[in-house]
Amino acid sequence: METNGFTVTDHGTKVSLHLERALRLIGTNEKGQETAFDTSVKGGGSDTAASPMETVLEAVAACMAMDVIPILRKRRKTITDFSVHLTGERAATHPRVFTKIAMQIELVSPDVTMEELTHALELSETTYCSVSAMLRRSGCEIAWEAVLKDSHDGAVQRARSDIHHILN
Repeated sequence: METNGFTVTDHGTKVSLHLERALRLIGTNEKGQETAFDTSVKGGGSDTAASPMETVLEAVAACMAMDVIPILRKRRKTITDFSVHLTGERAATHPRVFTKIAMQIELVSPDVTMEELTHALELSETTYCSVSAMLRRSGCEIAWEAVLKDSHDGAVQRARSDIHHILN
């Protein structure tokens, strides 16, 4: 595909976007899978789906999870539950990009150690997660706190990434 002299090979990721109504948009990938986007009524939308910026937060969490979970499963660890909660801070002026993202990762397992969890998170952060790498390259700081709960005795352990000031 070529646009204004800028060329992307046919091997790149392809999606399309269609206006459904108001500002509700439907994105479709090559497999036909759809993602809905919308904005608030105040912003001209119908508030029926996540905003594009909310989906960016969801994408960074999903990308990290799709790294961490297989890394732990490869070590034959049991994952009883996994969730990520994020808060994003945006620039005050346009373009209102994310400047800081705080993630709280909660893992419930009978056999994962905190060392294994933090190692998997660090591998995702430094090597595998394309979404977080893209955000970091734009100047966004990303910090995480890991909460590990033992599914047998309920014991809770916590660890944090190197950037602590974002989480406070």
